[in-house]
Amino acid sequence: MNDTVRGLYERKSVRLFTDEPLTGEERDTILRSAFEAPTAGNQQLYTIIDVRDPQVRRELAVLCDGQDFIAAAPLVLVFLADAKKWYDMYTYAGCSPRFPGTGDIILAVDDALIAAQNSVCAAWSMGIGSCYIGDVMENCEKMRELLRLPKYVFPAALVIYGRPTEGQLQRRKPERLPEKHLVHIDRYTEMDETDLRELFSPKAGEKDLDEWMRAFCARKYDSGFSREMTRSVREYLRDYDPQ
Repeated sequence: MNDTVRGLYERKSVRLFTDEPLTGEERDTILRSAFEAPTAGNQQLYTIIDVRDPQVRRELAVLCDGQDFIAAAPLVLVFLADAKKWYDMYTYAGCSPRFPGTGDIILAVDDALIAAQNSVCAAWSMGIGSCYIGDVMENCEKMRELLRLPKYVFPAALVIYGRPTEGQLQRRKPERLPEKHLVHIDRYTEMDETDLRELFSPKAGEKDLDEWMRAFCARKYDSGFSREMTRSVREYLRDYDPQ
């Protein structure tokens, strides 16, 4: 196993960091690695906000369900799916472009997330941990105001970076689901109840699967933040399909 593959296997989310700041070279490498990611038509349909202002960081942490460790992270990057800059340039160049649609934003989200993952992998190779914060999609109106997001720009991901504490390094990485349940051959195969119970039983551990699943559903899928995220994303997407 080479170092690249080993890093992919070992990398885990890190939410607690030491006080040691990242060097300028490390920050540049993380960003440059993002820029080198695959991108649709070489368009780089994303913009990255390097959040440095302490007040903006604190407000961002509050909007992301009060996760204070966001404000304290050595590096905070917001990856924006940006369907605006190409549209604007088409207009300046004398084109008569259609308005960006949902297909355009999905493609831009792909670009943004691929860039983010490149940065995450590069960071881990340098001993720098990271964590994705999906809550950046919540609180649409306030998040737009805080980050000054115009139409056709969507916050695809927030990622924080820093040197892991010893406790974070020693923490066991959660097990991933087995290949046989994740890889289908040629066509999608729906799983019946037996298959699904086999799939999810390891996550419940020693607990009753149904009890564990009900608790997880309440904590994640049916939670207030999940419902707010769904509402917020719907509001963001109104820019693309206002009808």
